[in-house]
Amino acid sequence: MKLFTSALLLLVICSNIVAQTEEEPVTLETPTGNIEGTLWFPSSSGKIPVALIIAGSGPTDRNGNNPMMTNNSLKMLAEGLAGKNIASVRYDKRGIAQSRDAGPEEANIRFDNFVDDAKAWVDLIDEDSRFSEIIIIGHSEGSLIGMIASQKREVAKFISLEGGGIPAGDLLREQLKNQPPMVLNPSLPIIEQLEKGEMVDSVPQMLYSLFRPSVQPYMILWFKYNPQEEIAKLDKPILIVQGTTDIQTSISDAEKLAKANDNAEKLIVEGMNHILKDAEADRQKNIQTYNNPDLPLKEGLIESLAEFIKE
Repeated sequence: MKLFTSALLLLVICSNIVAQTEEEPVTLETPTGNIEGTLWFPSSSGKIPVALIIAGSGPTDRNGNNPMMTNNSLKMLAEGLAGKNIASVRYDKRGIAQSRDAGPEEANIRFDNFVDDAKAWVDLIDEDSRFSEIIIIGHSEGSLIGMIASQKREVAKFISLEGGGIPAGDLLREQLKNQPPMVLNPSLPIIEQLEKGEMVDSVPQMLYSLFRPSVQPYMILWFKYNPQEEIAKLDKPILIVQGTTDIQTSISDAEKLAKANDNAEKLIVEGMNHILKDAEADRQKNIQTYNNPDLPLKEGLIESLAEFIKE
């Protein structure tokens, strides 16, 4: 009987652990189709905070992956927060993964569509009485989307993860500086023309994937936003998180964002790269982590986020 009781107790403990890390599907209905997401709700006797996690640029899904790489960074983020009794909602952007049917043709996608979707998710989450407050966590391009959506009164706090601190056109120039002149030089006048709101008819073949005509309308609207101006509009607690080995954004970006708003605090994480993993500064070794789903998030990151959310 004593052995049976111990086995039963172990079963109950294991069942509680599973319940605390259980995910459930959640859907945002829009006029153009459903946007699919995942709610990770830890078992709790009272109301708990919930984080809306917004993915970065390109075909990045709710888990932080795209067709070319799998790292599960955003899934790990949600799981880590659940372990700190913080719920989360993460979703596939319209046109991506399980939200593919909600997306129009590429030529008709606009940056503001993603902002409106994030705001709609806030409204949907706000209807759920299980949550005490809403925090938006925006990663990479999702940082800009998130800081605009965080201007809604329903959002209590905002966290920027590896977000750009300068307009996207300038950020693209910075990233292209690492490319050979044959890529950089023809790119600069294209960026300048898009910043003026003008389409570029003739794009060199080697740059077609970046500046193809179908994506230019999106870039034109994206380039119009200045992250420093948008974050300055927030009258709520802000946490700016930046890794020192990020090869896509830099400490300078974090400093610009933090300086733009007195409500912001800055967290610099030594040895963390753009996908929130431990990585060397060497570019090739850094990029190798982008396709390693077994590599955990940088140690201490979850604890820092949870402390900010709960303080």
